[in-house]
Amino acid sequence: MLGVFSSSIMSPPDELVAAGSRTPSPKITAAALVNRFLQTNSSAVSMQIGDDAQLAYTHHNESPLHPRSFAVKDDIFCLFEGALDNLGSLKQQYGLSKSANEVVLMIEAYKALRDRAPYPPNHVVGHLEGNFAFIVFDKATSTLFVATDEKAKVPLYWGITADGWVAFADDADLLKGACGKSLASFPQGCFFSTALGELRSYENPKNKITAIPAKEEEIWGAKFMVEGPAVFAATK
Repeated sequence: MLGVFSSSIMSPPDELVAAGSRTPSPKITAAALVNRFLQTNSSAVSMQIGDDAQLAYTHHNESPLHPRSFAVKDDIFCLFEGALDNLGSLKQQYGLSKSANEVVLMIEAYKALRDRAPYPPNHVVGHLEGNFAFIVFDKATSTLFVATDEKAKVPLYWGITADGWVAFADDADLLKGACGKSLASFPQGCFFSTALGELRSYENPKNKITAIPAKEEEIWGAKFMVEGPAVFAATK
């Protein structure tokens, strides 16, 4: 799956900008990235959302354990990859029909988050049990909401294209060819919301997330790490 968003939706993360500046490497534009995805993935589908967002996905080569799905409702678009172990209980919680799947659930969960402010977003993602990565885009409010499971069983990566768009994808090689070293693995157990304007851990929302420059030989330009609580050793 692939999502690209202009700087009017999401400002490129400073850490990824810095990573690309340290080691300049070839990049392509967001439009060229989407075209490359469509050309290299059979039966791929893409959605242009206004002038500042585009989503694309395919069922080609997907894992049977981590299927990809797409839905849109009330101008809320969602790409979901993976499976939730507690889907049944969550459908009851959100009042959904028995036929509802994960991607429909995520739209309803996002709507609850948006409409019941100040409902903490980490509560929404923290209730999800299973392996997943998702991208939610609310066209009406230009809000982007992205998250991965706590063990990163479904990979997700993000980077910056040549024209400054932020791209998310489950294929590292795809983004490597488009974003150069302005690329990183999206940190496990974390979410990004443009409503908050920052990356946070939903397990430890108060813990700071820092980006560590990656080694030159690595594909990434940076690695995002959730800092743990300070530990003080007692001395006698």
